[in-house]
Amino acid sequence: MYFVYMLRCADKTIYTGITKDIEKRIARHNAGKASKYTRARLPVEIIYWERSEDRSAASKREAQIKKMPRKDKMKLVIG
Repeated sequence: MYFVYMLRCADKTIYTGITKDIEKRIARHNAGKASKYTRARLPVEIIYWERSEDRSAASKREAQIKKMPRKDKMKLVIG
């Protein structure tokens, strides 16, 4: 199982990614070891996540979310 997740960075931007272990991945982001983007915008906090059956589905969903305008991303967060 994979997770698609969104993080709010210190500068209020939103980062979207996928992972198998969400807790470990968030810890790596906050340690500055996950991505160059979040490393420059610490700390980060998780604001949204959803499960995906496999990596292919997670990657497709990640791409969909990344293409969304910020207001649509926030609609996902709010529910």
